[in-house]
Amino acid sequence: MRAAFGHHIGMRHRIALPAHLGQSFTLQQASAAGVGRWRRDTVDLHRPFRGIRSTSAPQTFAETIACHRPGLKADQLYVGRTAVRLWGMPHPKAWSPKEPVEIAVPPDRTPPRTAGVKGRRVAAHRFTTCRVDGSPVVDPITALFSCAQELAVDEAVILLDALMTSASNYPDLQPGRPIVSAADVEERLAIWRSFPGHRTIRAALSRARPGVESPKESETRMLLVSSGLPEPVVQYEVRDRQRVIARVDLAYPELRIAIEYEGDGHRSSKDQWRRDIQRQRELEDRGWIVIRLTQQDLGAGSRALLSRIRRAILSRTA
Repeated sequence: MRAAFGHHIGMRHRIALPAHLGQSFTLQQASAAGVGRWRRDTVDLHRPFRGIRSTSAPQTFAETIACHRPGLKADQLYVGRTAVRLWGMPHPKAWSPKEPVEIAVPPDRTPPRTAGVKGRRVAAHRFTTCRVDGSPVVDPITALFSCAQELAVDEAVILLDALMTSASNYPDLQPGRPIVSAADVEERLAIWRSFPGHRTIRAALSRARPGVESPKESETRMLLVSSGLPEPVVQYEVRDRQRVIARVDLAYPELRIAIEYEGDGHRSSKDQWRRDIQRQRELEDRGWIVIRLTQQDLGAGSRALLSRIRRAILSRTA
């Protein structure tokens, strides 16, 4: 009898769910689709959030949001670190499955307080509602402001650079996102006035630059400036009459010194590697010193990198 009963339960587990429910759904959606309570509570379904069932456990940030989104109420949207990640902005902390999903609600609503979810009240005049891959989310400036208290100034500079860039090749940033200017951030600061981390944002704003194409460019620029070197020009175009020879990450144009960050894509792509070699030759043929660096140079190798750049500057000014 026990074997027969266990076999019967196993058969129940394999009853197909209605296709329109997708991979994650609320208990209410399941009930409306005619899924009985016993099927909603079977062990083959996961419970990533209260009131949510999913056919598989989420392993990535995108899967976590896909699991959570069916449970959002009409007056709720993503904010804070969750919003920053949805926009593809370079938050300094890597995502972890233990990271709570952050939800904003109107001031007259009670923020959700359940496992895996962190709620907060946000006044409507402080943000614009946007959608990213079907998820309701606060605008990018609000996303930054709402996690400002957990950022150091340098980290905020990197995020502001990402907000202000119009580059289509900036890693991970959502295409079609709003392009933000320093004036836009200033205007929103005036609206928000005081908030946790506002001093960090104000300090970082004067150091942010438009046109940056990667977080590592921002990090390199700040390393140079914090070490007492002159601030380089971002994404400088080297021209031969009307032809653009190269657009270098960072440059001291008057000294003809180019500083280029080499990410993994430069190493793993054969075509990119060949273009880099040709570009360097063309720059050097025109009297430029080309200094190429990697992640190693931003960490343990930073002292050697800075010495090399100082020697290059000295060779041009002596």
